[in-house]
Amino acid sequence: MSISASKVKELRELTGAGMMDCKKALVETDGDIEKAIDLLREKGLSKAAKKAGRIAAEGLVDAYIHNGRIGVLIEVNSETDFVAKNDEFKQFVKDMAMQVAAASPKYVSKEEVSDEELAKEREILKQQAINEGKPEHIAAKIVEGRIEKYFEQVCLLEQAFIKDPDIKVKDLLNEKISKIGENIKIRRFVRFEVGEGLEKREENFAEEVAKQMGM
Repeated sequence: MSISASKVKELRELTGAGMMDCKKALVETDGDIEKAIDLLREKGLSKAAKKAGRIAAEGLVDAYIHNGRIGVLIEVNSETDFVAKNDEFKQFVKDMAMQVAAASPKYVSKEEVSDEELAKEREILKQQAINEGKPEHIAAKIVEGRIEKYFEQVCLLEQAFIKDPDIKVKDLLNEKISKIGENIKIRRFVRFEVGEGLEKREENFAEEVAKQMGM
């Protein structure tokens, strides 16, 4: 049967389980929320939200280099060194490094975006809406929807997962927390790209040919 996104979201909010786990549970229970909750509890998947509050101070720092032009260092934490050596955890860290390389987020989560930056972005988006011919009171409402799109661009947890665009990184993280049985936290990352931030010299073809000919 077809399961609506709103019902999946409702189940996720009630249990803290990952989006895909919620959808599977609803499919298995023909859309019955109460039965889906029980099913998730039986599988131990509704505990992710509780685990998310526990201290995670172990983990891994991993690196990913793409064609010698983009490099990423990322730190992902777990509760124990035992989990840090788990193959599934290692793969998750590797996937997150690749995600940062491909999608170029600036922050891990929404909470890291400063009030000043948000205010500036809201003003830019509002002006864009006004320039599109929207009345100011309508523009203000449009801004809030576009701010969510902004978060999806700049915040790692809000981005669509590159290997499965149907889920967000934060949903994948919750699924790993449920499956592995420990709190997992993406703590920080840094991304380097060759030439980024440098002023690149621009010369036209005629000037380049002239130099080669000694003119």
